[in-house]
Parts: sequence; structure tokens; C-alpha cells
Amino acid sequence: MVKKKELQVAALENGTAIDHIPPSQLFKVASLLGLEKMDNTITIGNNFHSKKMESKGVIKIANKFFAEDEINRISLIAPNVILNIIRDYEVVEKKTVTLPEELVDVVKCNNPKCITNNEPMLSRFEVIDKGKGSIRCRYCERKINKEDIVIK
Repeated sequence: MVKKKELQVAALENGTAIDHIPPSQLFKVASLLGLEKMDNTITIGNNFHSKKMESKGVIKIANKFFAEDEINRISLIAPNVILNIIRDYEVVEKKTVTLPEELVDVVKCNNPKCITNNEPMLSRFEVIDKGKGSIRCRYCERKINKEDIVIK
């Protein structure tokens, strides 16, 4: 007997597939990327079986290719997701999203006295612990742990 294998999510001709999203973070990722404002065809799947992580979420966005700063936002809440760039139904680039060394205008400083909250300027944070997701404001030097990060 031949076991039929079928795709659970439609194939993408051109666009981006974001794979290995922790199921608990899937809708946060969708919101961070502003998917609700897009006219593109979007497929969202959650709780798929995964060999790497028990279950996972997947987002496929037709005809959309993200800028580096958009991807940096994802890394704050769902590090190690896999980004697949697809052209003509083929994966042409595959990369693991990781926290960059610096986050510019992505995070709001939680120090109300910080200059970034009182003057029209971009926030800048250096990542001080990629494993734990800890960051530090370049201006007031406030350290913020992953669970306290507020994304702009």
C-alpha cells in the first residue's frame, strides 16, 4: 500500500514562508509583521507536527519579502524561526532568524526619563545576552529582560 503524502499548506509561488514559530507566539508574530493590514494572500497554520520542536506554527505570505528590521522584530519574541524566501516555487534562501547585535527603533525604553521617550529620536538597544534576550538602552543604560520588552 502506498501512503499518500499531501501538503497541509498550499505551495507558494513567490514570497516568504516563516517556519518553526513556537505555537504560543504565532499570532504575536502575525501582529508584529502587520499581516492584518496586508492585501497579500496569507496562509497561517498552527500546531503542525515538527521533528525539531514537537509542534510549530507556519506563516506563508505571497509576494512579500521582508526588510531586515521587520525580521529583527520577530527575533525578540520567536528566536530561531526559519525564514524561507521562495521564487518560482523554489526556496532560494533559507536563514535562521537570530537577534542582531543592535536594535534600532524596534523597542521602546521602559525608563520614562530616558531621552528616547522625551525627544523625537530613535531608540537604540544593544543585545547583551542573545540566549536570554536581554537588551540595554544605549542612552540611559537601562537593562531590559526579554519578558519586559515593549516592541514599538
